[in-house]
Amino acid sequence: MSISQPEPVRAAMTLDGRRLSYLDFGGPGRPLLALHGHFNEGRTFTHLARALFPDWRVVAPDQRGHGFSDRGPDFSREGYVRDAAALIAHLGLERPVVLGHSLGGVNAYQLAARYPDRISALVVEDVGAEIDDDLSFCLAWPRRAPTRTALIEQLGDAARYLTDALREYPDGWGLAFRPEDMVTSVGQVNGDHWDDWLAGDCPALLVHGTRSDTLTAEHAKEMAARRPHTQLVELATGHTVHETDPTGFAAAVRAFLGGQFLGGPKDVL
Repeated sequence: MSISQPEPVRAAMTLDGRRLSYLDFGGPGRPLLALHGHFNEGRTFTHLARALFPDWRVVAPDQRGHGFSDRGPDFSREGYVRDAAALIAHLGLERPVVLGHSLGGVNAYQLAARYPDRISALVVEDVGAEIDDDLSFCLAWPRRAPTRTALIEQLGDAARYLTDALREYPDGWGLAFRPEDMVTSVGQVNGDHWDDWLAGDCPALLVHGTRSDTLTAEHAKEMAARRPHTQLVELATGHTVHETDPTGFAAAVRAFLGGQFLGGPKDVL
């Protein structure tokens, strides 16, 4: 008998006096914690959650300073990792797979490095072990606009990447994050994280967009070669693989998870 997929539930936990919001896509499957990148929020993984149901229960937080979550005291590496670990404990998730895109990918492999006994596997989407990124372009984005249409017009080409982050406030339309926070956050992400990437040996999948301007093919191959039990999948996309090719990304993740946990791969890539 087929299992009907429930509607995702928006919930929150209180952590050090602030709200950490998350989407729980539900279902009877094994837990998978999905961590988004800068400018984004948990609902970016809606397609993936539907594709993995019912074998996997996806939980996708809005990380600090994003979406419906509060900003928090800082945007440090340890702060992001503590938030993820606290959510795992709050929901009683037993050794989840942790998946992350960009910022979320670094958070995911640093979480596995610091709490190796709590994580069963990693999926890292298009981010490296050495990072030198610049998000200062977002400081030119408008703080408020009188209407949603006006905000989209002022955002220009960037608007197509920010659909989930548009919000109506008492003083007009704006974004669900502060651009200056994103600049601060990426400054904390930048650096050499090889020690964290190599710290664990749980099964890992690294997904690389071959047209990415964030992760080069050479660096992706080196990451996969140096870390035990790591597979590399390349898809013909840019940096946001899960949005540009949602079907291909879901198939790659499902095949990896099937091979690790469900008795064999479910798809042929």
